[in-house]
Amino acid sequence: MVARQRYPLRPVNCVRHGHTLVRTELRSVVTEGIHASVYPTEVVAVSVQYNPTWRYSGNQLKRWRMKANVSREELGAASNYAPDTIKAMEQGVRMPTGRVLDVADGMCGADGLLSAAKDYVKAEKFPPRAQDFMEYEQQAVSLWWYEVVLIPGLLQTETYARRLISSFVPPLDDETIEERVTGRLERTELLTRKPMTAFSFALYEPVLRGPHVDKDQLLHLLEMGRRNNVSIQVLPYGRAMSSALMGQMVLLETQDRERFAYADGSSVSQLTSDVEVVSSYTERLSVIRAESLGSEGSVRFIEQMVDEL
Repeated sequence: MVARQRYPLRPVNCVRHGHTLVRTELRSVVTEGIHASVYPTEVVAVSVQYNPTWRYSGNQLKRWRMKANVSREELGAASNYAPDTIKAMEQGVRMPTGRVLDVADGMCGADGLLSAAKDYVKAEKFPPRAQDFMEYEQQAVSLWWYEVVLIPGLLQTETYARRLISSFVPPLDDETIEERVTGRLERTELLTRKPMTAFSFALYEPVLRGPHVDKDQLLHLLEMGRRNNVSIQVLPYGRAMSSALMGQMVLLETQDRERFAYADGSSVSQLTSDVEVVSSYTERLSVIRAESLGSEGSVRFIEQMVDEL
């Protein structure tokens, strides 16, 4: 457990946690390196909130189930879901599926009221916490991305994206997986659209050695790196400095010359235009790029990895 010292809540720029935009930040001093925020000694933390449509539908599911004296075990057995999954749907943590809503409607005598929710409960292409960033990504004229664990979404193949999204915990339902994969692939079109956006990626070596990376993914990186508007650099283990271990970060500039810094954790994302934060990201990224292999060296590094597979 990470030890934390709490401070008063204060307003911040766009911070998303779970499924709802939250405008407060709880600053935490930590004893271990956490890379969800700008500095290694701080982490953004906010209360967990979820998609309101999922939450309302889940609440109605629970109310009808309890009114009809149907247990989670009984509903789960009838709809082929585990009781814990039913609980997650009732809490709004997971999207209530059409099958569960239809089965519950019949078992609980809801006369179509639960089944009607299917028209409003939809899978999302992007995690709600990341939707603000996706909007600005579409407007970017230049983007700098440093990654320490995963292939950046813009560079992922369909196979890699599907493996990654399918391995989420808690597990996503099939409909949400398909929507997320579709959204991920649609984002890759930004690399080839006109007018062109300038992309610069720096990848820490563990990114290339991840469990979901295969030969096709590495070849795809080489192919994308040959584009005039795409630069891909590799930071080998032996060249990594402390600033490279603080986590993923993205800098982007819009057509209006606004600059934003973005960090994405497993459950918390932060998008900000704060000058000090953007400056900190810029300085850190400059150091990382200077220590990374150049374009030709990075190509040789990835080609060697391809030969090893």
